[in-house]
Amino acid sequence: MKFSHLLAALSLFAAAGAHAQQGMSGMSMPMKPAASDSKSAMPLVDAEVKKVDLEKGLIVLNHGDLPNLGMPAMTMGFDVSDKKMLKNVKVGQKVKFRAEMVGGKATVTELKPVR
Repeated sequence: MKFSHLLAALSLFAAAGAHAQQGMSGMSMPMKPAASDSKSAMPLVDAEVKKVDLEKGLIVLNHGDLPNLGMPAMTMGFDVSDKKMLKNVKVGQKVKFRAEMVGGKATVTELKPVR
């Protein structure tokens, strides 16, 4: 008698597992966006140029929150990924920018003057 109870319990357990697998077959798991997608999803941040050092490839910005870097609004210096970006901006100018951690440093990877 006890063997039949065990057999019945195992049958129910197996059926429940199969049902759970079938129920999840139509579900899709969210996937992390590809690197190119994540960049386009990060909004450009408003800032004001406080200093430009073309030789060192450095820009100082008074910027809004940078959620992707976990930084609140502040004034700070950034390396730039391409020094050519600095030729199009001057102190006092409003800009929009994107920054990412590159080699352990907060680095401006996109910089657009606001007209």
